[in-house]
Amino acid sequence: MTTPFDQEPPPECPAHGLGAGGLRRLYGAEAENDPMGVYEKLRAEHGPVAPVLIHGDVPAWLVLGHTENLYMTRTPSLFSRDSRRWARLHDGSIAPDNPLTPVFTWQPMCVFADGAEHARTRSAVTQAIDRIDTRGTRRFINRYSNRLVNDFCEQGRADLVGRFAEHLPMMVICQILGMPEEYNERLVQAARDMIKGTETAIASNAYVMAALMRLVAARRAAPENDFASRLIQHPAGLTDDEVSQHLRLTLIAAYETTANLIANVLRMVLTDPRFRAQLSGGHMTVPEAVEQTLWDEPPFTTILGRWAVCDTELGGQQIKAGDALLVGIAPANVDPVVRPDPHASMMGNRAHMSFSGGAHECPGQDLGRAIAEVGVDALLMRLPDIELAVEEHELRWISALMSRHLVELPVKFQPQPQQDVTKPPDPAASRRPQPEWEVTMSAPKTETEPAPVPQQPAPFQAPPQPQPVAHIPAQRRPSAPKRLWQSVSRWWRGY
Repeated sequence: MTTPFDQEPPPECPAHGLGAGGLRRLYGAEAENDPMGVYEKLRAEHGPVAPVLIHGDVPAWLVLGHTENLYMTRTPSLFSRDSRRWARLHDGSIAPDNPLTPVFTWQPMCVFADGAEHARTRSAVTQAIDRIDTRGTRRFINRYSNRLVNDFCEQGRADLVGRFAEHLPMMVICQILGMPEEYNERLVQAARDMIKGTETAIASNAYVMAALMRLVAARRAAPENDFASRLIQHPAGLTDDEVSQHLRLTLIAAYETTANLIANVLRMVLTDPRFRAQLSGGHMTVPEAVEQTLWDEPPFTTILGRWAVCDTELGGQQIKAGDALLVGIAPANVDPVVRPDPHASMMGNRAHMSFSGGAHECPGQDLGRAIAEVGVDALLMRLPDIELAVEEHELRWISALMSRHLVELPVKFQPQPQQDVTKPPDPAASRRPQPEWEVTMSAPKTETEPAPVPQQPAPFQAPPQPQPVAHIPAQRRPSAPKRLWQSVSRWWRGY
């Protein structure tokens, strides 16, 4: 059986971004500047599965098709997560200092396991996640969001990537894991750096692991009510090494995806008039905006993480035992087979690949959604007149094998006063020239107090016995439609 990896490179090939055998690289200038363009070239040239080169010109397969990605992620008998199966690790093709080493090196955790071992270790993670207090978490997400906004709200200008999107997820995750004291700028940058495939990725990984090992030692000696303690105490009997590795997995997966997601949602709000109009006009909720962004600009573009168990076929390509495959999240989300119009609204559709699929689908995806939804909502409530401070074409991106994120998102707005982060936010306290972020509703025919409503507000109906709304000092009592929206907002944020 021959594959494109066996072919000799064409003589003096002038094509940009091509390596040995004329294969396209998933790193370098072309892939970093226009990854989606590279994906579409690969799709046109090879179909739903394409041979590519990753860092160090190491050959791998990029799975572009939505159906093919689902099949691969749902068939562990053919496509394993155990990186020790990678043939290139045994033939000397991969240097020990390859910048992707932190990503593919086998570690004792669930993402590198299949079968019974995967079930044992993943159960500890999923059950620890299930015990997170959702309402309480939403409250401190909102508190941290407002704390970050307080740092720049009086200035009238800010970079929402460097001062908001990059920091909110790390603040929340450190709190959940049980290490709020470790949160700092160095940890934020190390978490971003270690999966980029940079020269400093290995050192960044060591910094993150040192912080997590300190946490494990502390919780082994004195357990508390946090994620780390639950992993340690789980009946699966995880070793200290297994606990620290799963903490790293949780920290990096939750942080990188959520930081990118927040930045992408805010960028779409600020640059797409239709997107912003739907959101401000009440035709789209913040959770729906987040879901649309997961389709259009997923936080992870690809994931290196499947290895062929035996010789097989996928998407018309002959895959050899020991070959590496990448889950093509971004290209799968725009696969013409399932999404003929890439610009069409996907509202209400969660069939995207943004959290992978199969037995290894991200177990913490709802937490990531919550951080993005509450964070974006809190920011827009505080700064309703926010707008981009530069032209859209001036925005810059950094792309790596697994992700693509904004470098900066400069914005301007009318300066706002700081708010007490220990109390629920007061939207009326902001000086707003235009209430763009309020969902307006038709005025009811009666002033009777509306009944409590579910998350999706029902049409206004007068209850048999009106209930008074708590009075907010120094404010005029809002109209009935405004009270209804405030009631929904308080329910959504958990206070």
